[in-house]
Amino acid sequence: MRWQPLRIGPLMLVALLALLAFLQYRLWWGEGGRRSVAALQAQVEQQRHENEGLAQRNAALAAEVEDLKSGEAAVEERARSELGMIKPGETFYRVVEPQSPAEPGADATEPDEAKP
Repeated sequence: MRWQPLRIGPLMLVALLALLAFLQYRLWWGEGGRRSVAALQAQVEQQRHENEGLAQRNAALAAEVEDLKSGEAAVEERARSELGMIKPGETFYRVVEPQSPAEPGADATEPDEAKP
């Protein structure tokens, strides 16, 4: 028996070309293709950047917590700035800038036009 080369009919050739075109389409534009992989990589990079910012914020908060636990200076500073507390024997001075009226002789409150 003599070996004969495979003969691919024109219908089989069209089917193989269609399969190749379909697989190429899925590779470049389909789900899990190059475009979706690039989009996912961009999302990963954005999330990595956000995580780095949050890690820096967490480190700053941890340092502040440690400072509050270890020393009285930080507690005193917070009490002064946030609660307006002063030490016994200290005198508190508040400096208030005078407000200049918009027009000389104008009252700070304007009459209500809706009142009779």
